[in-house]
Amino acid sequence: MGATSGNAGRARVVTSLRVRYAETDAMGVVYYGHYLAYFEDGRVAYLQHKGIPYSEMEAAGVYMPVAEAHCKYRAPARFEDELTVETSIGAAGRAKVRFDYVVKRGDEVLAEGYTVHAARGRDGKPVRIPAAWAERLGFVQR
Repeated sequence: MGATSGNAGRARVVTSLRVRYAETDAMGVVYYGHYLAYFEDGRVAYLQHKGIPYSEMEAAGVYMPVAEAHCKYRAPARFEDELTVETSIGAAGRAKVRFDYVVKRGDEVLAEGYTVHAARGRDGKPVRIPAAWAERLGFVQR
């Protein structure tokens, strides 16, 4: 899986992956729930690219559980398809970040969606996203 930054409009990271047989259902298409795992692959690569690996977040006591998820399916992916996941920041606040995703096979959009993550401390209570991380992600906290 590779990651590169895009240069169009808002910053984005493109992650490549290949569909595994275990991700397909009896009809030979990717089971719908796996798209959320593809979103996670994209999100982890995005944060890594921006210099905020999950291990650093957790070591600092900041966790980003999913508070909301949405996926719109446009066309099926199949075993051994080479896919890309384009990930970008859709919106952000003091303690919340929305990541937007587009899953493609070549130029064909297969799915698009988003996840919203709420920053939480080790105790599960809301915490602010550290200012240095907000800056790396390209948004300013107010």
